[in-house]
Amino acid sequence: MGITERRLREKEKVRTAILSTAWEMVKEEGWQSLSIRKIADSIEYSVPVIYDYFENKEAILFEFGKEGFKKLAQKIEAAKEETDDPAEQLKIIAHAYWDFASRNKEYYQLMYGMGMTGCEIEKCLPEKTSFRTLVNEPISRLIKKGKSKDADSCLKYYTFWSILHGLISLKNMRGSAVSDEINKLVMEDAVDGFIKNLG
Repeated sequence: MGITERRLREKEKVRTAILSTAWEMVKEEGWQSLSIRKIADSIEYSVPVIYDYFENKEAILFEFGKEGFKKLAQKIEAAKEETDDPAEQLKIIAHAYWDFASRNKEYYQLMYGMGMTGCEIEKCLPEKTSFRTLVNEPISRLIKKGKSKDADSCLKYYTFWSILHGLISLKNMRGSAVSDEINKLVMEDAVDGFIKNLG
């Protein structure tokens, strides 16, 4: 192994250590408590070394946001492949989205809680675009089959996402006041109504 290759491997090792340590801190203490100094102390490097890899804490959080959107898109894509019927696809996508948000609360909070200042979100996070594309496809197919062929698929996509995101946000705020089963029934009812409205 040459010197250049060894250096690249060492750099990747440090970068991985920074991210894995940061993720453990996020899981244990919440993403608000993450700091460059805590990461440096934990991996026993100086603060400037961390800044060699990430401009600031937000850059680390941004990496997790990208990873979250990538994982969500993979989950949605796998769910969508279960059927070719667009209405059923939307139901399965809704369940996959709900499941992802329930099982990956840290990712979900980062993905939708990041203030993406300084850039357009789609340009900075192409991973988010793939989610939109996967959801938009069955919506567009239902619009073509339905009575309102001039419906705006982009508007309908945001309506669909707003239903899911809004219900998940309410579920997370209410905590255990309403059972998961009731929350899921509300989601299913809302998605059924959305699909009927497209027909």
